[in-house]
Order: sequence, then C-alpha cells, then structure tokens
Amino acid sequence: MLILTCLSASVTDAKGITLNNAPAQVYFSPHGGCTEAVVDALNRAKSEVLVQAYSFTSKNIAKALLEAHKRGVHVEIILDKSNRSKKYSAGDFTAHMGIPTYIDSAHTIAHNKVMIIDKETVITGSFNFTKAAENNNAENLLIISSMDLAKYFIENWERHKGHSEPYMGR
Repeated sequence: MLILTCLSASVTDAKGITLNNAPAQVYFSPHGGCTEAVVDALNRAKSEVLVQAYSFTSKNIAKALLEAHKRGVHVEIILDKSNRSKKYSAGDFTAHMGIPTYIDSAHTIAHNKVMIIDKETVITGSFNFTKAAENNNAENLLIISSMDLAKYFIENWERHKGHSEPYMGR
C-alpha cells in the first residue's frame, strides 16, 4: 500500500489519498532511463496529456508530445516564465507546432514537473524535462497509474491554467 499525503501552508489545501494496488515505476538519473520512460508513456497516450514544467529543453520529450498531438491526443502545456527568456525552450517548439502552451508567471517559480496522461497516469518527481536532468543531474521520476491521484493533479493543473497566459513562442 502506498500512502501519499501533501501538506501545504493551509490544512484545508492538504490532500490525503490512499492508493491501493496502484502500479508505479520509479526511475533515477543520471542515466536512469527517465526520459525514455516519459517518452514511452507519451507514446501510449490515447486521449489527453497535461504538462506542467519548470525547465523544458528535452527534444525527445518535445517530439513525443508533438507525435501524440499529431495522433489526435489533446496536449496542453504550462511552463514557468523562465521559458520565455532561456536560450532554448522546447515550449517555443511546441507552441509553433500548434500545441496550446501557456506561461505561469503568477509565482516566483512555477516549479512543477508533472504530466497527467489519459486522466489516469501521473508522472512527477524532481526530474526536469531536460537533457541535463537525464545525463548530469541526480533526479527522480515517479510514474503512478491511479485515476484517484490523477484527479487531484488535474484539479491543480486547471487552477494554474486559470492564471496562465497563452504562449506563442519566440
């Protein structure tokens, strides 16, 4: 049994959920297959992918999002405001490819690293969607299949989209 509890500044915002028999995979970087796991999950997406990313420079992940979009999967991305000024952001690529991309500038840092696939699979952890995260950094990635858990992440994603601005790329 896996028990996840998120404690936040307000007790009323805290979410507690018990996940029984929820399949999960854990990956670690560097060179732990995190990017490949994300790409594999995106390749299996059938209806929807919602993304929140702090740093997003992985060409492989951007390409997998585009391929999902081309297959008719609804894809939307929320990025931290730093993606506007970085030398390279895959957000420019996704925006130019017609994937709805947004900038969350309501926070000092929009530090989420989350994907919700088909309202069931949650990808999260410290793993930034970057080449450096895969090859150089010590990071972790957790993939959990749970509609109950995904519901909370979708609600959070929607709250952030509500205050984010459309990004057309540079």
